[in-house]
This record gives sequence, structure tokens and C-alpha cells, in this order.
Amino acid sequence: MLDIKLIRENPGSVRQALEKRGDTFVLDDILKIDEDYRSLLRQTEELRAKHNQASKQLGQSKEKPPELIAQMRQLGEQISSLQQQTKEVKAQLDSLLLELPNIPHPSVPLGKDESDNVVVRTWGEPKEFSFKPLPHWELGEKLGIIDFERGVKLSGTRFYVLKGLGARLQRALISFMLDVHVNEHGYKEIYPPFMVKRECMVGSGNLPKFGDNLYHDEEDDFWFIPTAEVPLTNLHRDEILSADSLPLYYVAYTPCFRREKMSAGKDIRGIKRGHQFDKVELYKLTTPESSDEELEKLVADAEDICQKLDIPHHVVQLCTGDLGFAACKTYDIEMWAPGCAEWLEVSSCSNCSDFQARRANIRYRPEPGAKPQLIHTLNGSGLALPRVLIAVLENYQQADGTVLIPEVLGPYLRAT
Repeated sequence: MLDIKLIRENPGSVRQALEKRGDTFVLDDILKIDEDYRSLLRQTEELRAKHNQASKQLGQSKEKPPELIAQMRQLGEQISSLQQQTKEVKAQLDSLLLELPNIPHPSVPLGKDESDNVVVRTWGEPKEFSFKPLPHWELGEKLGIIDFERGVKLSGTRFYVLKGLGARLQRALISFMLDVHVNEHGYKEIYPPFMVKRECMVGSGNLPKFGDNLYHDEEDDFWFIPTAEVPLTNLHRDEILSADSLPLYYVAYTPCFRREKMSAGKDIRGIKRGHQFDKVELYKLTTPESSDEELEKLVADAEDICQKLDIPHHVVQLCTGDLGFAACKTYDIEMWAPGCAEWLEVSSCSNCSDFQARRANIRYRPEPGAKPQLIHTLNGSGLALPRVLIAVLENYQQADGTVLIPEVLGPYLRAT
């Protein structure tokens, strides 16, 4: 959520920043409702002052004049009415503010869509095969490790079953990534709930904007998480953290649930897109001064997984028009998949500045006795499955149809 004070004092710069994102949100509505809200607050305070004055007079009077009692009753009714109006107008204001995306960081390249994104660096060279590399959907079926037919039988389109070594490879990748991030990168592992309250979705920025893409249990008002970013954002909701506790580094494995609304004929083969997938998520809570540096470290931590798996990849900085709703700056990491002949996004690392912290009311105290300030939050996949699984299968395939296992995964796949 953007700071209403920023919008109030700098409407022109906020409008320009939103236009860079391609957003046409009309700020005039917010400014008008904000003006009404502040006017109601002033009226309420003025009436309270009159009410307090009348109460003081009544307390000093021995006879308790009926006209003074009537005046206090009338003032009380007016105050109650104004408070209700104020509450309703504040709800309108908050509703509009929740629809506004974050403002791009000054270093984000200007652009209208993904075609204007910038490749920052590339690691590794795509392998030259002596045969035509197969896509993972053919490899998986030939090896008997991906079962599309039974996935559809169980749950419908966009579902599949991993069997035998396919399931073990998926589990090995998850364990490997968690171990690297915990033991080498210094993250604390979290195992969060996979269903959360509505306020958690609001705090992370998923509601109300993306309600149509979320799975929801209406009876208990539980929301199935689209990413571990949601519960990790809300771990410290409504808390004031001490400065010496920052930065906080969290890593969590969770399944993720999203309504994938794809165009007919787009990404219909394989396991690249689905309503359910696994992901290892990295999350940071930092001071505002350190968040830019922490984003670069976050990207490096995610990249390290790609390098340890020895899979070619590149890092792409997103332009203003391709930024996610809550992000002010984002880098995507894309692995090369030779069978699909495309770069697959396996991580999206973002600095969300104080956008989520304002929604979730997460603050820190710079020093004892100081006024609490909003923290900055950062998140990124470290990494996302099944795309890493796809990249492993397609990059490590052999001419005879078998697939080698990356050396770092050996300890996780050996029989016990």
C-alpha cells in the first residue's frame, strides 16, 4: 500500500510513477475522499472539544441546567453520526489504496512489457547435443516418471503425477535447495500453514487485487496460499521489531495453489504451468537503508542453486511495465531448457520496499525509544518447481533416452 501522505503531498510524481507501470488509476478519487475524511476528522474533534467543554461546565454546576444536558446529548449524537461517516469514508479510502500498485524504484528501466526487460548477466553456455534433445513431456513418459493421463484422471487438466524416480528427484531438489539456503546462505527454515486468513492475503498484496486467481474455502474463509511469500509476510504482522534483529532471512518449502488462466493453445504441453506446484521461497525483512543491497544478495543466493546444478541461466531485470503489483524492483532468473528450446523463469526476486509492511503493519524501532518505522520486505523463489525439474531432465538427458543426475543431488538420491 502506498502512503496516503505521499499521494497527498506529491500527486504529480505518484501519477507519473504509476504511468510508467502502464497504470491508469485515477488519483483524483483518492485525493477527494482523503479530503472528505480529514474534514470529518476535524469536525469530530471540534464537536468533541465542545462536548468536553459542556461536560466541564456541567460538572462545575450545582443545578445541572436542562439546556446544558440537552446540548451534551445533542453533541453526543452528532459525534456518533460523524464517527460512523468517518468510518465509512475511511473504508472507501482504504479500498482504493489497496488497489494501487507499488511505485517503481528509480533504477528500474522504463518499458511497456516483457519485451523491454534487460538481460543483466548470463551464466553458462547452452549444451550442444549430438542428437535432438527431447522435451520433458516425452522424456518423462518414456522413463515412466511423469504420468499425465492419471493426473488428469485424478484432478483434471493441468495436473500430473510424478512417479518413482520422478517423485524422488522432485523431493531431492527441494531438500537440496533448503539445505543450501539454510547451511550456506544463512536463512532460517519455516514450515508455515498452507491455508491462511483473509488478512494475510491483504497484507501480502494478493487481496483484493488478485482474488480471482486464488483458491478459497468459503465456509471457514481460508485462502490456499499461491506462494510461501504470503505466510512469511505475515509472520510478523502487527509487530514492532528491534533494529538489532534485522535483517531476518526466512526460507520455506510449500506447495502453491493458483488458478492458472491461460490462453487456449498457450503452454499446453508438459508440466511448466499448473494449478498446483512446489516452491522453495526466500524472504527477507530489512531496514530501508539496506534493502537495495539485500536484493542483490537475494538474487545471488537464488543464482547459486542454478550454478550448483550446472544449468545455464540468465538474470533479467524487469522494466516498469512488467513489474509485479507489490514490487518496486525485480530480477527474474531463467534457466535454459533445450528440449522446450526456451528460457524458463525459475525465480522472481523482488524488493517490495515498505509496500507490504504498510499493509501488514510491520515496523521496527531504529533505536530504543525511537518512533517505529516501516520495514522493507523482499522475496524470491529459491527455486520454483517444476521448472527446475524440467531444466534438469532436459539438460542432463543422454542419447539413449536416460537422464544423468547432477552431482550435487547424488547424496539425496542414493538408496539408504
